[in-house]
Amino acid sequence: MTQATDESTANTAPTLPVVSRETPGSGIDYGYFLDCVHCGLCTASCPTYAELGNENDSPRGRIYLMRAVTDGRLTLNHEVTRHLDLCLDCRACETACPSGVQYGKLIEPFRVAMEEQKEGPAKRDDWFHRWILFGLFPHPKRLQRALLPARVAQAIGLDKLVFNTGLWRLLPGRLGRLVTMLPKLEKPSTTLPKVLPAKGKRRARVALFSGCVSDVMFRRTNWATARVLQENGCDVIVPKGQACCGAIHFHSGSSDPARELADQNIAAIKPADVDAVVVNVAGCGSMLKDYGHHWSDDKQGQREAFANKVKDVNEFLDDLGLLAPRGRIPVKATYHDACHLAHAQGVRDAPRNLLKQIPGLELVELAESDLCCGAAGTYNLTEPEMAGRLSRRKMNNILETGARVVVTANTGCLMQISCESRLQGQNLKIIHPMDLLDLSYREKELVL
Repeated sequence: MTQATDESTANTAPTLPVVSRETPGSGIDYGYFLDCVHCGLCTASCPTYAELGNENDSPRGRIYLMRAVTDGRLTLNHEVTRHLDLCLDCRACETACPSGVQYGKLIEPFRVAMEEQKEGPAKRDDWFHRWILFGLFPHPKRLQRALLPARVAQAIGLDKLVFNTGLWRLLPGRLGRLVTMLPKLEKPSTTLPKVLPAKGKRRARVALFSGCVSDVMFRRTNWATARVLQENGCDVIVPKGQACCGAIHFHSGSSDPARELADQNIAAIKPADVDAVVVNVAGCGSMLKDYGHHWSDDKQGQREAFANKVKDVNEFLDDLGLLAPRGRIPVKATYHDACHLAHAQGVRDAPRNLLKQIPGLELVELAESDLCCGAAGTYNLTEPEMAGRLSRRKMNNILETGARVVVTANTGCLMQISCESRLQGQNLKIIHPMDLLDLSYREKELVL
């Protein structure tokens, strides 16, 4: 009798609590919390748990904290907030989870609501968020002007003096870190034209999402992406009026500006007119693909239709069938999986499939390839201590491969790994897959 009762109880769906008071979790579908069975298989994949060994800094620990706050069993105090803020939102736990927990749909809205309900000044209202992250990064023209002194400093070698002597440490913490993160700023190339026609037989018509920071600091990669798409028979449309994807705001807890940027992109890029909206930055691609569930209002359907057309460029070309390039690039390279490509988008094999078609390229696997390098959007600026630990761990694994070229499909990773390479005095080439493919198509030499 007891056994039957126990089995009946076990097969009964849990009663969902009635969350009456306003908490950061009150607007989240409670079923997402219940998906987690606390098995702990996610812990080995979590960067912060791997570094700290603290259960509260593991995915299941954070889910428990968020659920306890939502249930009213735990106060959202500074300690709890700190554990949640330390999460990189890399989504590695989603890849590891056998129960299909959608961790991103928990941590992202919870942190947004946490900031909105916070008493007193929100962290997003400090000078760095207001003037740098929100006031500068999402605005390409402003950023281009602001980088002029850095271009001059690089031209006369002042940047190397500041870097090598450690003078950057005299700057306010996050600003100093930003100085070390700057890549080599090449002479600004011309803006991409509105239309770049396919070469040979037309196979597809795509819209290229050019981004904000990426278009200023890595415009050469946007050009390379467009040329590779052309080589593969794609008409490339570069819609005017597109904006930042909104990830910088959303991941800092500022939802409304992110929604405005999303709607600006949907108005500028007509998904019905193209076969795909192609993006070459993993973080941007993840945000664009999530437009459909971040906000519930009368435009949600439009955002979902847009999101369904978004493809990472590696994913798109692999599905289309890459027309193999001919130029040899005889170097040993290793590939780092950007978190928001491998985990958030589930794109792992495609970049490797493309790179293996470059003649002469020796691709060696990287240990812990899908463990976060510490970039995580703007995490390396807001959490420099943990970001530094992770970038050093990543660099140790890179050096073990013996590769001189590191390939990764995200601007944040490119800057983070390049910065660590400079800090350690390593002569490595950090490059986007599209830049390598473009060199091979044009039969150009890779300069190390």
